[in-house]
Amino acid sequence: MMEQHPSQFSNSGHIVFQNQPLSWTEEQEGGWNFKEILGILRRRWLLISGVASLVMATVVVGLMLNPTKPEYEGSFQILVEPVSDDSKTVDVIQDEQSTNQSGLDYDSQIQILKSPLILGDIVREVKVSYPDFNYDSLAQFLIVSRLESTKIIQVTYQGDDPDKVKLVLDKTAQSYLEYSQEKRQTKLRQGLQFVEQQLQIAQNRVDQLQKQLQGFKQKYALNDPETEAQILDKEAIDLAGQKQAINVQLAQGRVNLTLLQSSDGQKSALINAPLYQQLITQKNQLDALVAAEATRLQPNNPTLQSIQDRRDSLLPLINQEAKRFLDTKRAEIATGIRILEVQSQAIAKREQELAQKRQQLPVLSRQYANLQRRLQVAVESLNRFLSTRENLQIQRSQSEFGWQLIQAPARPAYPVTSSSLTRNLISGLVASILAGIAVALLLEKLNNTYNTINDLQEKIKLPVLGNLPFEKEFQTDQEQGLVQNIPGFNLPKYFSEFLPDSNVATLPEISNYSTNFLESLRVLYTNIQLLSSDRSIRSLIITSAMPGDGKSTVAFNLAQIATAMGQKVLLVDADLRKPTIHNFADLMNLWGLSNLISTNLPAGEVIQKIPEFNHLSVITSGPIPPDPTKLLSSEKMKRLMAEFHNSFDLVIYDVPPLVGLADVSLIAPHTDGILLVVKIGKTESSVLRHALENLKISRLNVLGIVGNGEKTNFNTYY
Repeated sequence: MMEQHPSQFSNSGHIVFQNQPLSWTEEQEGGWNFKEILGILRRRWLLISGVASLVMATVVVGLMLNPTKPEYEGSFQILVEPVSDDSKTVDVIQDEQSTNQSGLDYDSQIQILKSPLILGDIVREVKVSYPDFNYDSLAQFLIVSRLESTKIIQVTYQGDDPDKVKLVLDKTAQSYLEYSQEKRQTKLRQGLQFVEQQLQIAQNRVDQLQKQLQGFKQKYALNDPETEAQILDKEAIDLAGQKQAINVQLAQGRVNLTLLQSSDGQKSALINAPLYQQLITQKNQLDALVAAEATRLQPNNPTLQSIQDRRDSLLPLINQEAKRFLDTKRAEIATGIRILEVQSQAIAKREQELAQKRQQLPVLSRQYANLQRRLQVAVESLNRFLSTRENLQIQRSQSEFGWQLIQAPARPAYPVTSSSLTRNLISGLVASILAGIAVALLLEKLNNTYNTINDLQEKIKLPVLGNLPFEKEFQTDQEQGLVQNIPGFNLPKYFSEFLPDSNVATLPEISNYSTNFLESLRVLYTNIQLLSSDRSIRSLIITSAMPGDGKSTVAFNLAQIATAMGQKVLLVDADLRKPTIHNFADLMNLWGLSNLISTNLPAGEVIQKIPEFNHLSVITSGPIPPDPTKLLSSEKMKRLMAEFHNSFDLVIYDVPPLVGLADVSLIAPHTDGILLVVKIGKTESSVLRHALENLKISRLNVLGIVGNGEKTNFNTYY
């Protein structure tokens, strides 16, 4: 149930309600499900029956006005393939495997037998006896089909003359047999000649493309583009690694050459010179010997002088060896650098060649793929011609035996019109039923109303508080114009079970209202009272989206139900445009709500009582004012509503429809909420949607929806 909106009282005593946004959505219409379709068919069965009867009657009249002539039907059978064993003359049944391996394409063969090329000869021969005979009449009634999974073709023809049927079948059988022996052989020979010519052309093309592909591979040294791309990528990676290693060696060589130019570098290099180191060792030994002898001998001693001369003779040798070794070392390093530079240049040149190949590779790949594709197409074409030649040779060998007529044409003795008439009647019956269903579904699709209470619940996500069944005794003022003399004083007899026992005896025994309608009103009243758990509904507005939805009927009967339930009820006719409550209650409408608002009359002067209901009071609309919205929006109206709220247990306001009028939005904020009446099968969904959008914008409290006029059968258990 919908959450009840709390109310507060202002300092002036008026009831002020906290408006909350509406919580409702409209479900988009989609396709029908099976259950909905059954509901539509059940609801519109009368329309379906009428349309079906009309269509069927048209079919029957058409058949009666255009009676069909007696039709005769004859047939013959031809064995189109020889059996595999010569000893078998009747074994024409094939299993599935042998059928699939059959050399004859039955579908294509049947199309050839029905072609103008074959049927034209038959028409010319039949025209000799029947001048009005033509190709259309033959093609329309001649049926050529394969007899299940056999090697037999059955030919059937239907006409209004049995002799004509016999003649047509005879000429057809003769023509088919001649075709199998002559024309079919001729066509196969021509086909073989054509295939042989095309086969030679296809073979030459394949040979030419193979030579082109081979020459392309040799010219560009290309076996496969993808493999070639992988090889180029791998070689490029290897060259990059070699180039990096050579660059490292070049850098190291240039560093070594630079070091040899310095004294420290030369000293480091001479460490690895063996002859130089030997001379240095000898010099060091002689220096030590000179130092030792110098301590013992005089400087001019011949022995000391000899040793010194030997040491001095080593110095030129040492310098000469050092120069020779360093020159040799520099030459080795320079030679290594030149070799590395040559290798680097060779690698760079190879990288350029690889780059050029990689640039050319996409073009070569496309050319290679194009040649391969053309070669593949040519090979496939060659294979197809080879296969076709083989099939034609097989068919030619089979056709040499000719076809056999195993069931000759016979003159039909009895017509088959009765079966045609039965088929026409059955087809007409099915078509009439489908037409009725189609019309029902079309009208349902074009219908812009809610057809059932379930349809209303699914598409409008608001609580449905009540579902009032269709009641023939009720006719709204919109349906009849202006209702007069509705037996208002007799209405309480339908609620007699709620009244005191003292009144029961005075009520009539016969009720014009159904039990379902009364029970639906009680359910509606109970649901309204159960909307809020903390307080009861004290005042509400009953309105509708459009005129004729039965809002006044619901308001009047709900007021009586509430009174019968022990409530002190005031029914106010706030419809100051087209009031109807006074007609329902059979009351005078000289003084009413418009007088209360526009004058200083006390409320007691316009409140009227219904004798059968002591606790039901009614305020009629009074004279229709020129500007109803001005009266309803006045402060006097707000004070009156507060006074009614405090004086009665339940106040029910009957107000004009929502769409196009502001009356509801003027007085709804000062009540507990709005009860919206929707006429099943009448209220347009677009109008209701527009009304709910207006309520949503105005942030008015909608208690729920009441479905009115539901024609679905209500189940009564007690």
